[in-house]
Amino acid sequence: MRRLLARRMKFHLFGAFFVSIGCAALYKFGIAEPRKRAYAEFYKNYDPMKDFEAMRAAGVFESAPPK
Repeated sequence: MRRLLARRMKFHLFGAFFVSIGCAALYKFGIAEPRKRAYAEFYKNYDPMKDFEAMRAAGVFESAPPK
């Protein structure tokens, strides 16, 4: 029973470290990178003036009445 806490703590510390690194890698490559690619693809062909004119025609803005 001597040094049982130290041995168990070392095991759990390394385990927690590797689990957290694994979770961070899964988040980065499973969520963050695909999201970045989706935003880049959306803004590649995005025309803000065309979108503004469509919202203006729909009557979304109070300060810019529809034409």
